[in-house]
Amino acid sequence: MRRNLFFLVLIFFVQSQFLFAQQPAIERIEPLNWWVGFKDTSLQLLVHGHQIANKKVSLSYAGVKLINIQKVDNPNYLFVNLQISPATKPGKFNLIFTQVGEKTINYPYELKKRTNQTQGVTDKDFIYLIMPDRFANGDESNDRIAGMKDKTFSRDSIFYRHGGDLQGIINKLPYLQELGVTTLWLNPVLENDEYKTSYHGYANTENYQIDRRFGNNALYKKLVDECHKRGMKMIKDLVHNHIGDQHFLYLDPPAKNWFHQWPKYTGTTYKDQTLFDPYAASADKKLMTDGWFDRHMPDVDQQNPLVKKYITQSHIWWVEYAGLDGFRLDTYAYNDKVFMAEWAKAITAEFPKFTFFGETWVNGTANQVFFTAGNTVNQHFDTGLQGVTDFQTYFAINETLNGKFGWTDGVNRLYTVLASDYQYKDPTRNVLFLDNHDVSRFYSEIREDFNKYKSGIILLFSLRGIPQMYYGTEILMKNYANPDGKVREDFPGGWAGDQTNKFTPGGRTEKENEAFNFVKKLANYRKNNAVLQTGKLMQFVPEKGIYVYFRYNAQKTVMVVMNTNEQAEELTTARFEERIGKYKTGLNIVTDEQLPLNKLQLAAKTTYIFELQ
Repeated sequence: MRRNLFFLVLIFFVQSQFLFAQQPAIERIEPLNWWVGFKDTSLQLLVHGHQIANKKVSLSYAGVKLINIQKVDNPNYLFVNLQISPATKPGKFNLIFTQVGEKTINYPYELKKRTNQTQGVTDKDFIYLIMPDRFANGDESNDRIAGMKDKTFSRDSIFYRHGGDLQGIINKLPYLQELGVTTLWLNPVLENDEYKTSYHGYANTENYQIDRRFGNNALYKKLVDECHKRGMKMIKDLVHNHIGDQHFLYLDPPAKNWFHQWPKYTGTTYKDQTLFDPYAASADKKLMTDGWFDRHMPDVDQQNPLVKKYITQSHIWWVEYAGLDGFRLDTYAYNDKVFMAEWAKAITAEFPKFTFFGETWVNGTANQVFFTAGNTVNQHFDTGLQGVTDFQTYFAINETLNGKFGWTDGVNRLYTVLASDYQYKDPTRNVLFLDNHDVSRFYSEIREDFNKYKSGIILLFSLRGIPQMYYGTEILMKNYANPDGKVREDFPGGWAGDQTNKFTPGGRTEKENEAFNFVKKLANYRKNNAVLQTGKLMQFVPEKGIYVYFRYNAQKTVMVVMNTNEQAEELTTARFEERIGKYKTGLNIVTDEQLPLNKLQLAAKTTYIFELQ
C-alpha cells in the first residue's frame, strides 16, 4: 500500500514538473510586429507568459529606446513601452528576457517599412456587405478545424457554421465587379473560438489572427490585394466594445479593470438616450455603457490606458498590414465616448485618407447626429466620427414605400429626414442601406412588391451618402430577422453541389435576373457619373403622394420622380423650373427611353430616374 502510494506521488510530481516545463515562458507578444515611420513614435508591447513579470527586459537596436516596463495585477503579463525614433531603419532585433537562475529568452521582433496603401471610402463608392460564413465556400478543407471549440457544422441550421470563407469571396470578385461594387465590407473575420454561434464574428477571441475557418492573415491580405487590383476597396468590421469570453485576455485577465465587473451578470439597457439626456441619472448612463452586450461578450473598460493602447494599436496594425481602406465600428454608442474620440484622432493622424463609420442603431435624427463629427452639443469634445450607418434614412425609406401619405407619414418621412441634414457636419459621409445582417431583408420588408423594390434601389443609388447593399439583395433574397439567422442564409451557388447557382444568369429566375440587371444598371451608371456621387441635392415638398428631387453639378442634372400613390398620376413639372431650367427632355436611365419633361405620366407605386437633356 505504502509502495503504491509512493509511486503515485512520484508520478504526480513528475507529471507536474513536465507540465510546468511545457508552459511557454512567452506565449505571445502583441502587436506581432510594427513599422517605422508612424507619427506616434511610441509602441507598447503586450507580453503574455507564465510568471513573465519576474523577468527583466532589454534590447539593443539603433533608434529603439526602452522607456519602461509596466507590471499589472497578473504576473503573467508585462507591458513594454518603446520609443521608435523617426530615423529608425526597418529590421529585426531581439527582446531579451532574463531572470536569475533561468535560461535567457531571445524573442525576435521586426520593424517593417510602411507601404501606406489606404485609399479611403467616399460617396463615390458602392459598398457590398458580406457575411463570410454564408456567401461562398472556396476551401472545404477549413470547414472544420481540429481543436476549435464550436464543433457544429451544418448548412441545415441557421445557428451553425456553414463553411463560407475568404477564398470563396476571392472567387466571386468578378461577379461583384460586374454588379458595379467598388467596396467590400465583411462582417468580422477575426478568430471567434466560441462554443456556439461563432459564425457571425462579433465575439472575437484574437485581435491579430483571422479565424482559421475563413483562412489566415496572408489570405485576408491577398483578398485585399485582389480587390485593389480590380479598383475595389476593403472595409474591416471592428468591435471596440467587447470581446468573446474565450479570449485569452478574459480567461487570464491582465488586471481587474480590464473589463467592467459587476456582482452578477448585468446587461446594457440599450438606451442611447442616456448619453445625451440632460436629465439622465448617472446610474442609467453607467448601465448603458458598462453593461455587457451579451453574456458571452465581456465589456472592456476603455478608461484603462493599457486597454486603450492595446485596442488602438491592433487597429493601426491591420490597416498597415492589409492595406485596408475603411472601418465599420460595431455597437458604436456603447463605447466610452472620450476613448472613441481619442481613437479617431489616432487613426486619422496615421492614415489621413482613411474612412470609418459607426453603427448607431438609434431612433431620431438628433440621436444619430449626436455621435457624429462636428457635434459638441451636450458634450465637451468632438467625436471625430466621420459618418454613421444611416438608420434614420433606412426607417424613412421603409415608411415611404409601405406607409400612407400624410403630413409626416409616407414619403414625407423621407423628405423630413433629408431636411434635417443641416445638423450634420457632412451627411454625405453617412452610409445608406435598405437592409443588413441585423434587420429583415428588404424584399420581405416591402412584401415582395417588385415596383417598391425598384423604387428602393433608385433611392439607394441617387440619394446623398454612400450606398451599401447586403449580399443577395440584388437577387431578391428574402426573410424576416426573427431570429437573425434567417436573414443570413447562404447565397445559392456559393457551395459545390448547390442545386442552383444564382451567381450566373442561367441559375436565376427571370425576375431575379431583372432585379440583378436593374441594380447593375444603376450601380454602374452611378459609378461612371459624378452627379450621383458628389452632386448637390435639391428636393421639393411632396404633394399628393408625389416626391421629386434632383442631383446636379455643373455638367449634369438627374431628376428622380416618385409616385407613391396606388393609382397612376399625371405630373406637370412647371413648379420644378428652378432645377429643370433649359432642359426639355429626360433620358430614363433604366430604360433608355427619352421623354418630354413638361408633363410626365406616372404609373402607380413607381419611381423614375431621368438624366435631363
